[in-house]
Amino acid sequence: MRNLVLQKPEVRVTDDVTSSLSYAWHSIRVPVIVPLLSLAMILCSIMSIMLFIERVYMAIVILCVKLLGKKRYTKYKLESIKEALELTQSYPLVLVQIPMYNEKEVYKLSIGAACGISWPSDRLIIQVLDDSTNEVLRDLVELECHKWMEKGVNVRYETRNNRNGYKAGALKEGLEKQYVEDCEFVVIFDADFQPERDFLWRTIPYLLENPELGLVQARWKFVNADECLMTRLQEMSLDYHFSVEQEVGSSTCSFFGFNGTAGVWRIQAIKDAGGWKDRTTVEDMDLAVRASLKGWKFVFVGDLGVKNELPSTFKAYRYQQHRWSCGPANLFRKMTKEIILCERVSIWKRLHLIYAFFFVRKIVAHWVTFFFYCIVIPASVIVPEVKLTKPIAVYIPATITILNAVCTPRSLHLVVFWILFENVMSLHRTKAAIIGLLEANRVNEWVVTEKLGNTMKQKYNLPILKKPPRSHIGERIHILELIMGMFMLHCAVYNLQYGKDHLFLYLLLQAGAFFIMGFGYVGTFVPN
Repeated sequence: MRNLVLQKPEVRVTDDVTSSLSYAWHSIRVPVIVPLLSLAMILCSIMSIMLFIERVYMAIVILCVKLLGKKRYTKYKLESIKEALELTQSYPLVLVQIPMYNEKEVYKLSIGAACGISWPSDRLIIQVLDDSTNEVLRDLVELECHKWMEKGVNVRYETRNNRNGYKAGALKEGLEKQYVEDCEFVVIFDADFQPERDFLWRTIPYLLENPELGLVQARWKFVNADECLMTRLQEMSLDYHFSVEQEVGSSTCSFFGFNGTAGVWRIQAIKDAGGWKDRTTVEDMDLAVRASLKGWKFVFVGDLGVKNELPSTFKAYRYQQHRWSCGPANLFRKMTKEIILCERVSIWKRLHLIYAFFFVRKIVAHWVTFFFYCIVIPASVIVPEVKLTKPIAVYIPATITILNAVCTPRSLHLVVFWILFENVMSLHRTKAAIIGLLEANRVNEWVVTEKLGNTMKQKYNLPILKKPPRSHIGERIHILELIMGMFMLHCAVYNLQYGKDHLFLYLLLQAGAFFIMGFGYVGTFVPN
């Protein structure tokens, strides 16, 4: 009888909770998550194809340009124009503008390089536009300007009591000075740019030969590309921008944007376009678009490089990328109607400007990188009803990556790091693009990119820390990156346990990249 005594069954709370969560997840996943993820997959696939077609088109154009030797700037006869100038002594009056704001590390470099440009001294004006709020620094910049004045260089030191319009406001007020009235061309160099002595001889002749030319843009040459891994990866992205995007836009006479520096403008083109405006954080692109709609043409000189500095701290780079991503999206919102209704330029040029330049490169490129590679693909691991296709998930991204990486052959071995880094940065670029389209609260945020004066560091051997100081750990933590890292890690573990593919390899690497950048262990760290 003792054996027949019934025992009270054990209550397995853990099993009940697990089954409840599993049932709840299943009940939400099938009717809600699956349709939403499927729709996102379709939209991202379309955007991937759009980006793929744009990249392949540019690759074909640049290949033809290089093989046929038909770069647009090679058609001009610079030597004959230079000889004619020297013979007639009819040199145009050129203004060089150097806008700066608390640039204590680089102001000597930029002023010295600009003052050393080869051009008749009586036909050259160096205008230093100093918006610095540090009075001591203002005195130092003014002292540097007086030093060059004593050497016979026509330097004008200009300050303002406010920063209205930021860089655009400073450039606009600089052009309104009385001594600028007779100037025909204006050259713009940011505070960290160091032009070579022959810069004007390699740019002004283009404008003299072709009266329809409004802008001559030079490319950038980075003095600190080897400073850390982050600067090497930036170099890869910017090399593609200059070697392909700018070159294709110039060669096809379609459109390419002004980079805000290392360019020569015909002042009449600036006036025709309505002058500098501060309605977005990309005043350079704004001016270029308006000048293009007025019929002015641009040329990109790919073999003329101007030395400058890449942001080597993660904080500076994030601020820069926010401005570069938010501004174009906001300008796209503001100018779409104006571009469509403009009858002065061809329909092809307007279509290229709206679709290729703005929509695909400035919005789709960011969105597809983040939503597809950081959201949809990881989510498909835990939602097996949504299937990934190899052409969209593997072949197209691989082609786009290869086309980008070949522009910097010396960094081909870093291509995996570049992919992971760009995916993390797409989080901020996507957020910034959405802010620009919606004109949200940070749409006009302007933070000057911090410069460290790489040339000065090398010369004077100032300390650069490879590891962050302990006191700044709290300031370096980035919540969004850590949240994305946790999401990626969860998907990787799930795929490792239940998946039938090897997607967890990518997810683990990408999660690691999010964690590394989330804790701020990227770039250089300079002590205060």
